[in-house]
Amino acid sequence: MVRSMGPISEVDMTYSMDCYFRQSWVDRRLAFTGGSKETLALSISMLARIWKPDTYFYNGKQSYLHTITTPNKFVRLYRDGRVLYSSRLTIKAGCPMNLEDFPMDTQRCPLKFGSFGYTTTDVVYRWNRQRTVAIAEDMKLSQFDLIATPSANQTDVLKSGEYSMLLVSFHLQRHMGNFLIQVYGPCVLLVVLSWVSFWLNREATADRVSLGITTVLTMTFLGLEARTDLPKVPYPTALDFFVFLSFAFIFATIIQFAVVHYFTKYGSGECYFSSDLSSVSSSDDEDEDTWSARRRRTIELPGEPGSVAPGGRKASSGSVGGG
Repeated sequence: MVRSMGPISEVDMTYSMDCYFRQSWVDRRLAFTGGSKETLALSISMLARIWKPDTYFYNGKQSYLHTITTPNKFVRLYRDGRVLYSSRLTIKAGCPMNLEDFPMDTQRCPLKFGSFGYTTTDVVYRWNRQRTVAIAEDMKLSQFDLIATPSANQTDVLKSGEYSMLLVSFHLQRHMGNFLIQVYGPCVLLVVLSWVSFWLNREATADRVSLGITTVLTMTFLGLEARTDLPKVPYPTALDFFVFLSFAFIFATIIQFAVVHYFTKYGSGECYFSSDLSSVSSSDDEDEDTWSARRRRTIELPGEPGSVAPGGRKASSGSVGGG
């Protein structure tokens, strides 16, 4: 009987539960007659004097018996020699998880238990047909819903022999509310916020670039924060695909602005490339050389009457001066 479950860790791939673990077997040597009582409540000290199965959990990692204020277990003996042994345990067991559909996934966490040393020739485990796995009515989980608890009888074949084993699987369906509030909602709002740059003037370069960079950084933070509670699995999850798609939409707004800015500048004839700048500077140098040549031609040198000066005019009378 499961009283409570949790925590369920995706990082360690384990789950914990608090339960009443009950075992029943028949020992004809303990049958009794006489008296008015149908059952006898035995002291737990009698467990050391009678035979009991050496049950252990195959996939258990850290389990313990509750001992406050006394060891939480009891033994009852029936007239026909049937023994009922019950104990309160907290079991931490492994649960291999497939997180490809996270956070819309359904996990199947098994619990396997059987005899540690007795083979099927000595001990055979069977579920109680009237009551296999019971769940407390007030049990609630914070992140999951327990939708099914199928059980089965199995045989574990090893080199030392065949061992009887019981299996119960807890089917857990994850809640989506927490991820809608913390991941999906903010991602959608960030994508819509990045579209504001479409209504800004193309000349407002600083505003559009700062808006795009801010949304990209915020989206990166959300994507990393969403994987904090997940193991480093080698495959992407459904949440990763959504985050990557949102990041692609936001990144596309920055690329769109860069393309629009380039073609509008280039089409209007504005200087955009460094080659354009070099051509402009070379044309300025040519204009300066032409102006200098024209200035030199306008200089008049004095000379003999009738001589022609370098500028094309006749020199005035008098001696020629070396200018």
